[in-house]
Amino acid sequence: MKTTKVLFISQEIFPYLPESEIATICRDLPQGIQEKGKEIRTFMPKYGNINERRNQLHEVIRLSGMNLIIDDNDYPLIIKVASIQSARMQVYFIDNDDYFQRKDTVSDDNGIEFEDNDERSIFFVRGVIETVRKLRWVPDVVHCHGWMTALAPLYIKRAFADDPCFKNSKVVYSAYDNAFKQPFRSIFARKLFLDGIREEDLKDIDGDIDFSSLNKLAFRFSDAIIQGSPVMDSKIKEDVDASGKLFLPYQSPEVYIEAYDDFYNQILEQ
Repeated sequence: MKTTKVLFISQEIFPYLPESEIATICRDLPQGIQEKGKEIRTFMPKYGNINERRNQLHEVIRLSGMNLIIDDNDYPLIIKVASIQSARMQVYFIDNDDYFQRKDTVSDDNGIEFEDNDERSIFFVRGVIETVRKLRWVPDVVHCHGWMTALAPLYIKRAFADDPCFKNSKVVYSAYDNAFKQPFRSIFARKLFLDGIREEDLKDIDGDIDFSSLNKLAFRFSDAIIQGSPVMDSKIKEDVDASGKLFLPYQSPEVYIEAYDDFYNQILEQ
């Protein structure tokens, strides 16, 4: 019997970043799913505040070296890896000197969000996809956690729809109550275009892109949606309902691994 493969694309993972709702789920969920017999790969951004020596990160030379073009500029893609020994789990990190060397995650010491978070999101998601392709690893389920991953459903279902690694993948998006306050720049949509992406695909992000519209874009191209936080903004819940996608409401820490595993199986049977 074929082993189900699950790709986790995560905005944060503990212990590389402090404990938070997303970081804790993205630490425990892959381990739990792996222990249920599924094969996993896990990715996160290599923010500059992650201590490489303490966490024993090292560059994977055979995977690095590619350049990604964003808005006509070339950015080198650097892949690093570390292990959570107690979980027998590897974590891959997407790195680039322009986007991920600053000593903060998505905002500075004063809480001011970085203006280029839009491009950082593009680079991260495309970096994950290109690395998975290079690994020649074919995920059955792609589970995205946090707004930094919200572009993955669009790219997988449009730009990489015919790619052997992703053409049969089911995409799940977990919506968390982790809104950003500074809307993305109005030129964001222009930067998203790759072969396979059409103007009509980006109708949800016309003008400045706020947290709600970015989530709506993710919902549109996902196969299923999970409520990751106990509380969901009413506008976002309306968009979930309007999407008509398979939906799993919030699951408590005691039961979510079992519930998510059942949900993956349900999606794959559709």
